[in-house]
Amino acid sequence: MGVSGGPVNKAVGQELASALPQDNKAWYSRSHLLKLNFIVLSLIQFSSGNGYDGSVMNGLQALPGWNEFMGGPTGAWLGFVNAIYWIGVGVVSPLAAMLANKYGRKLGVWVGYGFLIAGAILQTAANNAAAFIIARFLLGCASGFFSNAVPLLINEIAYPTHRGIVSATFNCGWYIGSILAACITYGTRNYVSSWSWRLPSLLQIVLPLLAVPGLLMCPESPRWLTASGRNEQARRVLTTFHAGGDSDAPLVNFEMIEIETTIASEQAAKNSASYLDMVKTKGNRWRLAITVSLAIFSQWSGNGVVSYYLALVLTTVGITDVSDQLLINVGLQLWNLIFSVTAAFLVDKLGRRLLFLASAGTMLTSYIIVTGLSGSFAQTVNAATGTAVVPFLFFFFAGYDIALTPLLVAYPCEIWPYALRSRGLTVTWVTAVVAIAFNTFVNPIALEAIAWKYYIVFVVVLVVMCLTAYFYYPETRGHSLEQMAWIFDGEDAVAPAPAETKERVLSLSYEAGSIVDEKTGTRTSISHNEKV
Repeated sequence: MGVSGGPVNKAVGQELASALPQDNKAWYSRSHLLKLNFIVLSLIQFSSGNGYDGSVMNGLQALPGWNEFMGGPTGAWLGFVNAIYWIGVGVVSPLAAMLANKYGRKLGVWVGYGFLIAGAILQTAANNAAAFIIARFLLGCASGFFSNAVPLLINEIAYPTHRGIVSATFNCGWYIGSILAACITYGTRNYVSSWSWRLPSLLQIVLPLLAVPGLLMCPESPRWLTASGRNEQARRVLTTFHAGGDSDAPLVNFEMIEIETTIASEQAAKNSASYLDMVKTKGNRWRLAITVSLAIFSQWSGNGVVSYYLALVLTTVGITDVSDQLLINVGLQLWNLIFSVTAAFLVDKLGRRLLFLASAGTMLTSYIIVTGLSGSFAQTVNAATGTAVVPFLFFFFAGYDIALTPLLVAYPCEIWPYALRSRGLTVTWVTAVVAIAFNTFVNPIALEAIAWKYYIVFVVVLVVMCLTAYFYYPETRGHSLEQMAWIFDGEDAVAPAPAETKERVLSLSYEAGSIVDEKTGTRTSISHNEKV
């Protein structure tokens, strides 16, 4: 995560790298980047809600008190209890996209807070199963607003050389929430009162509240400001957070040229963007196929069984003690956090394609082994065979964390042009919600009916994922958000060519009172009347 040109070309490309500061100072020695990354780190906490929900529901299913309160849900009823959260996500996602485009990226976050507070209070105070389910729906609505607005903000305010990493890190916040939930449910497992499940319900509000200071400091997206005709405000945001107050910095000029030219071209091509535009061009159809397939793979690769039904999976292999199940849940979430964050920091070094392929291969290998071991345990009821499933579940999630955790949100965010970016993210979440809803209804039924044989379905899905990633997922590192158009649209791209942007930056830099050497990127101050 350096700042100077040479070492970061893989992240942003040679042309943009030449516009970066050339003094080789580390980003953490620059106060404006420390502030910006504190803001981004705060925003990452908003992805914790989804992870908290999956983990807390795993924990609650292992608590006798919660099962008694809910009437011992099983099968389709248990599936509905889990799915209602994601139905809330899907219902509000189109509205969240509309708000993000019309009123700015930040408004949706504040709306999400309203749903979060209402849902957490109602779930904690629930006196019957219906109230608990309504609360889960409200919490899903909160997540729907957070999951649309926050990734857009992170992508559109991040420092260019950090964008790939921080964007990929957003969804890793899932495991921060899941770890907190796993630890809390483990700590309350022996409570004899209903607070064994009410306290975990209440504490899901903690991580989003910790993000409030960063959100208050967060600027509005400079791309949204430009699209709204507020170019000077956009320039001030970039000047403050990317250049430390230097309004003549080549980087600010480079970014503003790209943003203004691209958005102006998009607006000239059509008065407004709609979901129908996603199928009107070859490039957009390619983007849409990636978005939909990635969302499906993220939920149908077998992770849904373990994410929401770990207790059932462990029971099928002979691990039935509540404390053992909850401890495995805690360990799994820590494991996931380590691998997903590590992968997020490698997105620019290794590239997106390699991570996708490594992820699919790792998950496929581990699921084949889990299927075999589970089948053997069903035949032999050998405790050692059942226990052997556990490390391969961890191995599976290491594969999942390599790509599907960090890139589920980051990849769609970066491949769609500005006019369709929020809608592209909405398609991601709605598709994922449909896949999750199917899984949460079908998984418990299938696990009860055919047990380990159900895993064969996911082996087939993972084979399809390997082929899809190899043939259809392009490498995107080394490009700014605006330059992604050159990958998908080719000659039809509305973004300026990198060389063209660089040439204009050189001219603007001279007019501002300095010259930038085209080969080395070094900057020399001169007076306006000096001849060159």
